[in-house]
Amino acid sequence: MVIIRNRNIAHIPVLDVVKAKLEDQGAPAVFFLHGYTSAKEHNLHVAYLLAEKGFRVLLPDALHHGEREGRLFGRERDLAFWEIVLTSIKELEQMKDALVAEGSVDANRLGVIGTSMGAITMYGALAAYPWIQTAVSFMGTAYYETYAKAQIAMLEQDGELLDTELKQRVLSQIRPFDLSQQLDKLAGRPLFIWHGTEDQVIPFLFSEKLHETIAASYQDKPDHLHFSAEANTPHKVTRTAVLKSVSWCEEHLLGRKVSS
Repeated sequence: MVIIRNRNIAHIPVLDVVKAKLEDQGAPAVFFLHGYTSAKEHNLHVAYLLAEKGFRVLLPDALHHGEREGRLFGRERDLAFWEIVLTSIKELEQMKDALVAEGSVDANRLGVIGTSMGAITMYGALAAYPWIQTAVSFMGTAYYETYAKAQIAMLEQDGELLDTELKQRVLSQIRPFDLSQQLDKLAGRPLFIWHGTEDQVIPFLFSEKLHETIAASYQDKPDHLHFSAEANTPHKVTRTAVLKSVSWCEEHLLGRKVSS
């Protein structure tokens, strides 16, 4: 039986999903970070599949989302995108520390999966935290500054007047977490990259370029890097992608080789 608890971890609303027999144990864990305008409950189908395999799955609400949704909507929330990402990176470590302290996760078997904005957050976390043992990106980008500049250009094209000082401040704040500029931080850690080729929100080319750039550094550990390009697929995670990500976590956190 899988148990779902809605709880606060480090003052962050989180769904804690785990098999009943593992509820009071230090289980291997996966953090699942949702996308922009989504919420923690929207990914329970993935959490269930992971929990069935023996993981504790933690699904937090990002700032200005889900239970934390307040008065910030629409364009105002658009302008807070990178504040949300940076806050989520910081809170990921806060949650991890709290869970390790209470003994409910195995500190040596921790993974992170992210969707869209959550995948962008995941890449920043990889740049910051060596404790992440494996990671999955669903239609994200590790190219922070490049993507931020494209967002700014789009907002300005839509008539938003952005102060030059504000733009520079955002770019300077995200630069330390721009994994694309410090790829050595990957250190050969297992990374699964999935992206639909027809994505109009976060272009597929971001994932393709990342894979091409880092492939050589994984030559000694080819099983630690997988790039899945799903043809004719827009900005929506498919069931195929979900199942592959579960198998990936099984292999790299539980040591179970799953046949494809």
